[in-house]
Amino acid sequence: MKLKNSSLDQVIRNPITVTENMTFLEAREILLKHRVGRLPVLDNNKKPVGIITEKDFVRAIYKTRPVTIEKILVKDFMSKKLITITKKGTVYDCANLMRNNRISSVLVLDNGNLSGIITKTDLASVFLTQSVEMVKVLEIMTRNVITVMPADSLLLVENLLVKHRISRIVVQRNKKPVGIITNRDFLPAKMPRWIREFADPMEVKRYMDSTHPNEFKMNQLSYILSFRAEDIMTPNPTTVNYNEDVSTAVLVMIRNGISGLPVIKKSLLCGIITKSDIVRAIAG
Repeated sequence: MKLKNSSLDQVIRNPITVTENMTFLEAREILLKHRVGRLPVLDNNKKPVGIITEKDFVRAIYKTRPVTIEKILVKDFMSKKLITITKKGTVYDCANLMRNNRISSVLVLDNGNLSGIITKTDLASVFLTQSVEMVKVLEIMTRNVITVMPADSLLLVENLLVKHRISRIVVQRNKKPVGIITNRDFLPAKMPRWIREFADPMEVKRYMDSTHPNEFKMNQLSYILSFRAEDIMTPNPTTVNYNEDVSTAVLVMIRNGISGLPVIKKSLLCGIITKSDIVRAIAG
């Protein structure tokens, strides 16, 4: 995809950071306070040593550990593999790094020091302002949508998020989108408390390791299964028509602070368009 300006200078932002010895709960509060999707992790010398994303928080909540969640440190669950770029790179280079590594952000380094961050939202903004092509939603949307029903268990929802490495799941009824659930919906303190107080950790682990997450006995995880997708979903999600211009979808995402839109055709779900799809379009 051709852009009028592919310089990285237009998209580099100052990151919100945490230190590796902060606790899970401290880092979670920073993430929620600043409404960001990831936090670069710095060591005592302020060098980047990792990154934590909403997905990492969700995995940490549900992973069976010998310590309680209050004692988990950032260094215990952060991703240590850092994908970086320098200011000499281009938007195309950044988009390719995100696409090839299936990540949502790239750190900008200057002589080994963290000097900025670029996210999928930043690249979506570039698409909106710098694209010279008209592209329809149906041309780049993801057609294989992972969905759940309103009555499905929250554990099933979380299992699908982790197994498919996605950030959101559409809740559908009669092939119509009625809600959406994202990783962020699992971050408030009530979710880990439900898990800790009512679930047998070994049952949770067996369920998470299951090859077929839909196949379980109703007497397992009975307390968790009483909480359903409709309990935490955002109802009546914002949608976009399959024949709309991608620029319209991007504008809706940015204005509403969301990263994905169910795509409809005659009111029925036919796909989903996310910022990851925008990144792939830029990467070409």
